[in-house]
Amino acid sequence: MDVLFILVVLYLTRLTFDFDYFKVSFENWSPIIVLIIYFSIFGSIFELYDLPKSSRFDTTLQNVILTALVTVLFYLLTPVYTPTLPGNRLQIVFFFLAIISALLMWRFFYVTLFATPRFYKRVLLIADGYDMITFVDTLHSSDPNYRIVGVFDTSENESSLPDNLRRVTLESLELVVDELFISEVVVASRIETEITAALNKKLLVLLEKGVAVRSFSSAYEDLTQRIPVHRVETDFYNYFPFSRSNRNKLYLFFNKIIDVVLSGLGIVSGLVLVPIVLVGNLIGNRGSLLYHQTRVGKNGKHFKLYKFRSMVKNAEMNGAQYSHKGDSRITKFGWFLRRSRIDEVPQFYNVLKGDMTLIGPRPERPEFVSSLSEKIPFYEVRHVVKPGITGWAQVKSRYAENEADALEKLQYDLYYIKHRSVFLDLVIVIKTLSTIVFFRGQ
Repeated sequence: MDVLFILVVLYLTRLTFDFDYFKVSFENWSPIIVLIIYFSIFGSIFELYDLPKSSRFDTTLQNVILTALVTVLFYLLTPVYTPTLPGNRLQIVFFFLAIISALLMWRFFYVTLFATPRFYKRVLLIADGYDMITFVDTLHSSDPNYRIVGVFDTSENESSLPDNLRRVTLESLELVVDELFISEVVVASRIETEITAALNKKLLVLLEKGVAVRSFSSAYEDLTQRIPVHRVETDFYNYFPFSRSNRNKLYLFFNKIIDVVLSGLGIVSGLVLVPIVLVGNLIGNRGSLLYHQTRVGKNGKHFKLYKFRSMVKNAEMNGAQYSHKGDSRITKFGWFLRRSRIDEVPQFYNVLKGDMTLIGPRPERPEFVSSLSEKIPFYEVRHVVKPGITGWAQVKSRYAENEADALEKLQYDLYYIKHRSVFLDLVIVIKTLSTIVFFRGQ
């Protein structure tokens, strides 16, 4: 719809004003394709398709302006693939205003008409009453259009529920599904202990009527894009069979080529930044330019990871510890390096050595791995693939400051290992650019 509105408004602008820089026609298909490609890339980088943000016009406004501005800028600066720059600079103004007007118009319609309760996906949750509210909050926070409107408590003790949730009994189950227009039932209870034969029969009837019935683990994975390891039993292989890409020789071959090429370019770019980082380090950090730490890589093998210094000297005199927000050990210049991710440039050398890859789980320190492996189930599974400079956990969650954060990052890492593919790698690259653009590195 974004693209459709842009093309329609550009076409109307050409008819209404003296605007001939961009022509919407079948004969002019090449420049149109280039515009769509640029818009799709920058729209993704500037989070134009982040559902929670797209559902509010105030948060969408900034992303729309940035996307339109950069799209127009790149379009104008690539005249080999796009029309030559117009002699009348007013044409550029028309071009920009047409694109931003189209985007704002459609996004206003979307927020006003579609991001409303009438289009919510209405869900019934079957779970133990003790965990009910936790399940509801988890699913609601993942997608603004995914709404649990009814609950079936499988425990004997009826716990209190918020007013916006309808309590469902076995006898009223089918009636409530029809009344509340429920299209999906999520089962968060253990089948062998909490789902009775009578309830299972009711679920089969709903399934025959076209109501989707699926497990909480499946819904959680789809909505949050991470694996619910806290809900996974010891037979983990039934919950997250690993992606074929982990053993696909063609995928691994191209992955290696990309690692070598981009790491080479990264090192060259890093050499350009060295004088700036060196001066900043001498003034702000007052220590050696580079430092290294032992990290755990693929198959549990240890290696030395290199970074630009961002902390004061002797930052860990008392032993290894998590970095956290407001950490006094991190210098002001160090915060800049971390936010911009410049501190990680030396890790391209680790990629060339083969210790790391560009995209994968973040390599952790042996001291933390030993502790986390005892407390978090399946933590060692992260080590079945090479660690990466960036990854799904890095772009989807904050820096791990404690065990709870480490659990969340593990869930994202396992999701990546399960769904690893060229497409997911591309999404991570785009989201990494978003992290750099919005200065969210840590």
